[in-house]
Amino acid sequence: MESVCVFCGSSTGFHPIYKKSAYELGQRLAEEKIQLIYGGGSIGLMGILADAVMEHGGEVIGIIPQFLYDKEVGHDGLTKLIIVESMHERKQKMAELAHGFIAIPGGIGTMEELFEIFTWSQLALIKKPVAIYNINGFYDDITHFLDKMVHEGFLKNETVNSLINSHNIHELMAKMMAFNYHETAKWIDKT
Repeated sequence: MESVCVFCGSSTGFHPIYKKSAYELGQRLAEEKIQLIYGGGSIGLMGILADAVMEHGGEVIGIIPQFLYDKEVGHDGLTKLIIVESMHERKQKMAELAHGFIAIPGGIGTMEELFEIFTWSQLALIKKPVAIYNINGFYDDITHFLDKMVHEGFLKNETVNSLINSHNIHELMAKMMAFNYHETAKWIDKT
């Protein structure tokens, strides 16, 4: 795995573990020589994550729409900052460049990015691992809701099981790296 796109908040949240975990993820990506692809921001968990990768000698590509860059939230200290016209173009570019996706805590934008890429995976538009780094149980309610969708007949259990979910960075990265693109593609073709 050469690159991972991380979806995360432009805020840091109230619990210090979110900042600590974002930093540790950035450090781990740099140590594994996995390029970070992310939303290009300099604030919140986005900034902490990007700074950690850069501090540990890793590479970071940020992708940010012009209107957000103009609000002075763009990170100019990255390996590369790509400025695009729209949020849609940003997400498309992230999907093209990344070999996998991880959502860490964030707000409604993070949820939207996670569920869009998870939908693309379900529809076989991408064949790349999608994961949630479930720091401090942040995603517990969402995973319970996904189980409810299965129970109510709106989602297949296999789809939920394809979403990598861990609160442990070592386990999460091991599952990301062990992802079998061919097996997933066969499973997707059968549904």
